[in-house]
This record gives sequence, C-alpha cells and structure tokens, in this order.
Amino acid sequence: MAPPPRGVVITVPILVLSLLGVVIFLSFLFFSLSSCSCPAPPSAIRSPAALSSGEVPNDSPGGSGGSLERFRASFEDVDWVKEQIRANGLHMADNVLRKGINPRTRAQQLEDLRNFKGISHYQGADSSNHTALPCSGELLVEEHHSNYGEPWAGGLDVFEFLADVTHLKPDSRVLEIGCGTLRVGLHFIRYLEPSHFHCLEKDELSLMAAFKYELPSQGLLHKRPLIVRGEDMNFTKFGSEEVYDLIYASAVFLHMPDKLVWAGMERLASKLNPYSGRIFVSHNVKFCSRLGGEECTRRLATLGLEYMGKHTHDSLLFNHYEIWFEFRRSKA
Repeated sequence: MAPPPRGVVITVPILVLSLLGVVIFLSFLFFSLSSCSCPAPPSAIRSPAALSSGEVPNDSPGGSGGSLERFRASFEDVDWVKEQIRANGLHMADNVLRKGINPRTRAQQLEDLRNFKGISHYQGADSSNHTALPCSGELLVEEHHSNYGEPWAGGLDVFEFLADVTHLKPDSRVLEIGCGTLRVGLHFIRYLEPSHFHCLEKDELSLMAAFKYELPSQGLLHKRPLIVRGEDMNFTKFGSEEVYDLIYASAVFLHMPDKLVWAGMERLASKLNPYSGRIFVSHNVKFCSRLGGEECTRRLATLGLEYMGKHTHDSLLFNHYEIWFEFRRSKA
C-alpha cells in the first residue's frame, strides 16, 4: 500500500497567529508613513514664478488646502468674475454720453470742480469749516495716478507678489524705499497692523497726494504709517532699533548713482531681520552687475548680505511682468 502524499499541515492556532502578525505589521507600516516628515514630491513644489502665472497649488491660498494666507486671485476667482460678465451679457463699449452718465477726462473734471465745486456745496466765508481736510482739485481727480509708467492697478500686483513670496503676516514690519503716492503702499498699510509700514520718499507732491488724498479716501488714517520725507538713503528718522521683515524698492535704484545705492544697502543690512528678512529690488541690479559677479558677491558679503535669486511675476489686469532680485541678511 502506497504511503499518503505528504503536505504542509497548518493548525488553526498557527494560522491565527500569522494573520495577527500581518495585521500588526501593516498597522506599523501605515503609522510610519503617516508620520513621515519627508520632503514634498517635486510635483507639489511651486516656485514664485510658477505662482505668478496663475497656478494655484493645493496648499496655497486659493487651493483646496487653504492653509496659507491668501493674497493672489485664484483660478476660481478669475473664472467667477468672467462668469458674472458673461451672465450679465456685458461687453466693453465706448465710453460716450448716455443717460445719467457724462464721461469726462481728468482735465474736464478738474475744470468742472473749479467752476462748480459740486452739485451741492456750502457758500460764504465759513464754507471751508465744513471740510475737515480740504483737498486740492488735482488730487480729487486723481491726476497723480498717471505719474507712473504703468497703470495704477499694478500696485496690487507688486503687493501680492511680495506678500506671497515673503509669507507676510499682519505683524510683519515693512519698509518701502520711494513709496511715491502709495500705489503699492496702500495695500501693505491696509493689511499690516498700525504703524508697521514705513516709507522714505523725497517727492513733495507725491507725499501730499499720499497724506491728503490716498490715506483719507481709503479710510486708512487710523493705520498711522510712518512716511518720512528724505533722500540720500537716510534712514535715521526711523530709529536705530527698527528692524524689518521686508524692505523693497520698486524702480528706484535704477535712478540712483551706484555709490549711493551701495551706501543705502550698507545701511539697510543692519535694519533687516537676519536670515528671515528680505530685500527686494525691481527691474535690475546694475549697481551690482557692473562690478562683475565675483566682485559683487564679495562686496555683498562684506555687508552681511547674500543674493538669493531672481523672480518674475505677471500682472492680473494688463500685459506686463516685473522682475525682482532677492537678497537676505546672512549674518546676525
């Protein structure tokens, strides 16, 4: 009689213990993966340049993560406004005389204001007593909005880019060199805590427009920004102990001699938070590139500064992009 075929006999207790071991191993593996602090995969990393094109990562403002402060308009925002225009059947038409609307140029507005003051206005010697902060006609018709080489709306683009790339917070401290009539500064002032926005500006008319029209008309007088008239990169009026998280100059350094820019960079280095603080300069850094790469790097190092790279950002409303150069303070 032939012997019975041999095989592996697994008893019930061994089977139960094996299954239990598998469950424990899978549980441990899942826990390890969920608590891993590994870097994000390349597909999840977005540079400022990628964001400027309108791309919204999942963990960015406007993305599904929503964990960061939201500064820029998302794809959903743009789609929403386009849909509102479509749903209302709107098309851009010529701005001509029509019922209830009398288009005027700024010059015509100013002439009307001088001749007629307004549909209703106070008469007599004490008429000015009713106006707490009398403003000139030139400011009221916003002639100063045409003082720039690009539309006034571009100020928001600059704010959104800088706020986004520096992870700006309401308690951050910001210094603008040459804030003009606050084309960019208004957005920082509105977002930051009171007195956290500082500016050095030399043009008197720009300062008058900022103080007498922009801040009052935007309801921002209570924010008390520190805006100082001065030039030659003199920051003494801001106090020796003041330190900033962001210092930026938009189209300012290219109008200055290199010697003055370097003097300013030396003074700014001590006013920048070490490592986390940033200096951003727009358009070009010819004050640096004219020295040559190695010499520029060496000179920056003597000031305790380090060049971090170049960024570009697009405009939301018109065909334009802007170039920014980033520096940080590399020594405490």
